[in-house]
Amino acid sequence: MPRPSRFLPRLFSARDEQLMWRVKLDDDPHAFDDLMLRWQKPIQDLCTRMTGDAHRAEDLAQTAFTRVFARRADWEPTAKFSTFLWRIALNLCHDELRSRQRRGECSLDDLTEEEGSDSALMAADQPGPDMLMETSERADLVRDALLKLPSHYREVVVLRHYEQLKFHEIAEVMDIPQGTAKSRMAEALNQLTRLLQHLNERSSCTPKTQPKELLAL
Repeated sequence: MPRPSRFLPRLFSARDEQLMWRVKLDDDPHAFDDLMLRWQKPIQDLCTRMTGDAHRAEDLAQTAFTRVFARRADWEPTAKFSTFLWRIALNLCHDELRSRQRRGECSLDDLTEEEGSDSALMAADQPGPDMLMETSERADLVRDALLKLPSHYREVVVLRHYEQLKFHEIAEVMDIPQGTAKSRMAEALNQLTRLLQHLNERSSCTPKTQPKELLAL
């Protein structure tokens, strides 16, 4: 007869939660490997957008999964695995940004190219060379402006647009009321508007870049 812990509760229908249940109860290495394969790139992208450093994001993503395994007993069976993982990853990003502040570093100075991630947002059906150049330039402006936002505004934009979370899901990940998540999004867009106006003045990019247009929020 198999061990009772091998039986999965019927409330689980998502594969992530099934895998995490096996990790939590049985320290199943194969289940954990499957979770890493599914979530490695999304978490690395999240860390890149939060910190502006793709190389450092690799380390942060690896640390996030290490902490998921170390804290597997803390995961609640009724909670989504993605919420558990995003919260750990965002906390690591906050720690990284605070460490940079203490060292007096500027994240934009260390900004590295993130191949094609944001450019795809503005891609037309079949753009020509001029349109591709303009699209790339506009994507760079958005990336620069996003990194200038305070981290608590940046993360709500990243979760809402790039991860496509609903506001109640953002509130759960960030452990804040849903109304606070919405107000932070509104303020983030206001600040992005001002930042992009400033960056537009220093760029040849036309037409002028607007956050709602590019982020489609």
